[in-house]
Amino acid sequence: MMNNFTESRILKSVIVPVHNSECWLDECLKSVWEQDFKETMELSIFNDASKDGSAEIIEKWKIKLEDAGVPVIIGSNDSSQPRGVGFAKNQAVIQSSGAYLCFLDSDDVMMPQRVRLQHEAAIQHPNSIIGCQVRREPLESTERYTRWINNLTEEQLLTQVFTSHGPTVIMPTWFCSREWFFHVGKFDEGGKGVPEDLLFFYKHIQKGGEVFRVNHCLLLYRYHPQAATHSVLEGTIWNHRVRFLEDRVLSSWTSFTVWNAGKQGKKLYRSLSPANRKKVAAFCDVDEKKITKGFYTYEESEERPKPKIPICHFRDATPPFIICVKLDLTGGAFETNLNTLNLKEGMDYYHFN
Repeated sequence: MMNNFTESRILKSVIVPVHNSECWLDECLKSVWEQDFKETMELSIFNDASKDGSAEIIEKWKIKLEDAGVPVIIGSNDSSQPRGVGFAKNQAVIQSSGAYLCFLDSDDVMMPQRVRLQHEAAIQHPNSIIGCQVRREPLESTERYTRWINNLTEEQLLTQVFTSHGPTVIMPTWFCSREWFFHVGKFDEGGKGVPEDLLFFYKHIQKGGEVFRVNHCLLLYRYHPQAATHSVLEGTIWNHRVRFLEDRVLSSWTSFTVWNAGKQGKKLYRSLSPANRKKVAAFCDVDEKKITKGFYTYEESEERPKPKIPICHFRDATPPFIICVKLDLTGGAFETNLNTLNLKEGMDYYHFN
């Protein structure tokens, strides 16, 4: 179908997957219409089997956006069952034609300068996923997580990729070139329960991709119980994180210390491959009771005698460390302890909290 938009090369495609999003969609699409750089921009929406009024809202904004010079491409899965957010995002990308992709969730709202500022950054950083700072809605939900998203340093965007927080720039803020997206190779389409953004982010890192954040708040990021994020099992994410840590870090270490002789540290130890378990020289902690105990016995082991791993005070421990202590939770006590050791993140330690 020829239309009057095809003469000018589409540079930027805003990618929006939709599934039963009528409560937020109006505000979301209005924020596309309010972008301060609409030239050479298109909107690509994939409606994944919505049963509510989403389709009507999309049609209404198609007219408004095309009147403003922004072509709108609409795809849909008309079966009774949704195919999932990975599939919907891939379809929206495939049907789009922009040289750059700007991902937007149907329940979030862009600031007017988002596309312009991230596009400028993407030109400077061609093999990067570009993110931005966010404002959480409601403001008091997930305060630790929001602080983490907004305050990671440029180095930490690559060193803190193993934590339970997931990607160091969050998916609804992603902006990247089309070429790089297909080089990494699309989202996993396993559907409900698959952490498709985390898996894509890991593949991106494995292929040598960089991570860059525009230090402006360019997205209103909504928190609500219906969000697809909540359908992913914690165990699934844990296993992906452990494998990624083993592949990226532990494969090049001959021995290391697990910082945390409690539940999380032991859980990590038990989750490691047998070869990596053998590399654990010690657990370290500040808890006198654990340190006095002297060691942790791996009871589930088939080996005889069962492995006993020493527990020591963090000051007596030998780097490198895998740190299984949650950040930003101890009123700064843990961070102060870590700073006294003068270690370099990404070399002497990684966070896996």
